Amino acid sequence: MRMGNVRNFGLAAMALAASSCASPASPREGDWPAFGRTHLGDRHSPLTQITPGNVAQLEAAWTYSTGEAAIETRSAFRLSTTPIVVDGAMYINTPLGKVAALNPVTGAQIWSRDFAVDRRGDFPDSASRGVSFWRDKAAAPGGPCATRIFVGVLDARLASLDARTGASCPDFGDGGVVNLKAGLRTGADPKWNAWEYELTSPPVIVGDLVIVGSTVGDNSRSRAASGEVRAFNARTGAQVWTFDPIPQDPNDPAYKTWSGPIAHQTGAANVWSVMAADPARDLVFLPTSSPSPDYWGGGRLGDNRYANSIVALRASTGKVVWHFQTVHHDIWDYDNAAPPALVTIERNGRKRDVVIQATKTGQLFVLDRENGEPVFAVEERPVPPSDVPGEVASPTQPFSAELPPLSPQALPKAWGATPEIEAACAAELAGLRNEGIFTPPSLKGSLILPGNVGGVNWGGVTYDPERGLAITAVNTIAAVVRLVPKDQRGRADFKAGGRLGDDGAIMLDAPYAMSRFFLATPKGEFCTPTPHGTLVAVDLRAGRIAWSVPLGMAPGQTAPDGKAEGMVNLGGAVTTASGVAFIGATPDGWFRAFDTASGRQLWQAKLPAGARATPMTYLGADGRQYVVIAAGGDGEGFGRSDQFVAFALPAPGRKVN
Repeated sequence: MRMGNVRNFGLAAMALAASSCASPASPREGDWPAFGRTHLGDRHSPLTQITPGNVAQLEAAWTYSTGEAAIETRSAFRLSTTPIVVDGAMYINTPLGKVAALNPVTGAQIWSRDFAVDRRGDFPDSASRGVSFWRDKAAAPGGPCATRIFVGVLDARLASLDARTGASCPDFGDGGVVNLKAGLRTGADPKWNAWEYELTSPPVIVGDLVIVGSTVGDNSRSRAASGEVRAFNARTGAQVWTFDPIPQDPNDPAYKTWSGPIAHQTGAANVWSVMAADPARDLVFLPTSSPSPDYWGGGRLGDNRYANSIVALRASTGKVVWHFQTVHHDIWDYDNAAPPALVTIERNGRKRDVVIQATKTGQLFVLDRENGEPVFAVEERPVPPSDVPGEVASPTQPFSAELPPLSPQALPKAWGATPEIEAACAAELAGLRNEGIFTPPSLKGSLILPGNVGGVNWGGVTYDPERGLAITAVNTIAAVVRLVPKDQRGRADFKAGGRLGDDGAIMLDAPYAMSRFFLATPKGEFCTPTPHGTLVAVDLRAGRIAWSVPLGMAPGQTAPDGKAEGMVNLGGAVTTASGVAFIGATPDGWFRAFDTASGRQLWQAKLPAGARATPMTYLGADGRQYVVIAAGGDGEGFGRSDQFVAFALPAPGRKVN
């Protein structure tokens, strides 16, 4: 591993206030009080009522409609919320700014608030992924705002609500709201896009601090909005600290890994995914993204440390404890999209507290939680150089050496479902740079595999400690990226030709624009071998892939999943102690259950739209275990809906046909 890939800035114990570092009480066995069940983010439930033997009896128990499906919007809004359940109530949010409390047994609404996000807003990522719960130990039980819901509203407002009533907590910020656009090093540019800076994921709470990241529009400009992570006092909303992944202090050891004319003016490298926290260690773990713009790094040469990294901060101060970079000098849009999972594994005969990070590159990194050192070996391997004038790609990249890749890393020859399609794909591939993973973008076009959706995207991993399995949804679709020179007026001639997944960006402050699309024939036939999406289980005791099965069916396909093509997926899985894994995530609109030990599909149910979300499970007051997923689609390939759907076994005493 290259020296400096892990940096340790002092791990000596600190004298901390009890409210800042004490471990929170473990959640009640039947609750799901945070996005990843706990702030550790393992997404594993101890519940055992639903088993591999009875999961096929699951039936819809209730649905809840947000009422937003029929609203016309400028952006394609994505209901990707994972609900939380705590103290007998379920809490959800929507991308249009609605927050609601529901009865977890019936789905009946208890209260709702509407923060009225502008429907005309041009939001780069118009998604909602959930809310956070906080109990004020200094408040009188049952008093106003003694328990609070914190929600990041899409238009960059952080709101604090009384969990019992939904009323704003007036002592927090300005009448219950903090404007997250205020105080940034570089803010959104109204001349470019006033909605460039957003909030799509729930904050993480450690002690009395609410810690929040941001979403910054991709590929917009070199000087994009800054991706600072900030901590606010949970009672008052006062800012306690800020951490900028683009180091601004020349004394910071990472500062010198950024060079070039605008290196330290670069934006993004933000945390748009979900953070994890270890309150007992006073640590918060940030999965950072790529610096701006995604596909051109000539203005920010060097490794760009803290970007594309897992950064462990002292939660009480925001100071760096250690960091591990998963991609050096990212020019592929290889964000750390997946939330970190903090789990305990058995390795070489002893238990280790680790951080599991799955990446868009299809790697699975397992790091010591205290110091960031790899628990499974990591190697720096040579990768292809850039041939674009002004660009300098990193000569090496980190690879997980002891764990196999989760997705293909190269496409050595053309592939097609028929000989005719294969010939058309060979023609598409012939003119591209194609040198395996980390082939840099080029002027003639480069094959990028994994593509910008991964590998592993924001669905991340769920970890089953009973079986030692890390389970994740994986994409295998290749993309083509071409850099397009600009003329003197800053214009570029895009010639993607309406390709499948066609996407382009002018990339302000850069000499090139970007054209990107899936590797496919002009007719839209994929040139990447099937399956195009998989559900993969990695055995962390043996260091091998335990099983891999196709996930999702292509339009019109009726074969069982064992023969399915597998589809691009966005969303994650959850596991239970009884050995069942649940996942939606596919555009075909099915919600599925798998046997955790073998990968065998056990059950599926049709949803009103594709579930571009991660499910959760909890024990209701009626004694039944429920599984809930947001089946909101995305207004595009996943369909469109506004429903949360709950499933449970039949009520006791009712016969099942």
